[in-house]
Amino acid sequence: MKTSIYATLAAVAFALPAMAQDMGDAANGEKEFRKCKACHMIQSPDGTDVVKGGKVGPNLYGIVGRKAGSQEGFKYSDALVKLGEAGEVWTTEDLAGYITDPNKYVEEKVGDPSLKTKMTFKMAKNQADVVAFLAQHSPDAGAASAGDAAEKPATN
Repeated sequence: MKTSIYATLAAVAFALPAMAQDMGDAANGEKEFRKCKACHMIQSPDGTDVVKGGKVGPNLYGIVGRKAGSQEGFKYSDALVKLGEAGEVWTTEDLAGYITDPNKYVEEKVGDPSLKTKMTFKMAKNQADVVAFLAQHSPDAGAASAGDAAEKPATN
């Protein structure tokens, strides 16, 4: 019994640094977000600009925990609308996958290679950092944890 407890504790001790690394560095993410603000802003519901940016893409305030393709007042591509209709709620893991290659992500989730997003930018590195920064400005981020992702309906 003691052996299994010690083995479990050792496994957790080794896993924690890897999990922390996966969460990303929000301070670095704020710097990396400069690439995103050509198209996106982060503006709170009271109108306060967290990050002034473009309006080509949707406002990213509250993106973690939000249903895909659902920002009121923004005209989404059919790809993002279908993703939302399939039940996609943005988790940190999903957002990291999406910003890596938006069209590939949607194709894998929806199963339709003809659907394309409007987002042409692909982030090759530091995705977890950007997502950690976005999570800081997402009041529902705690509701969109990795555990909740497992409870989402299948989208394939």
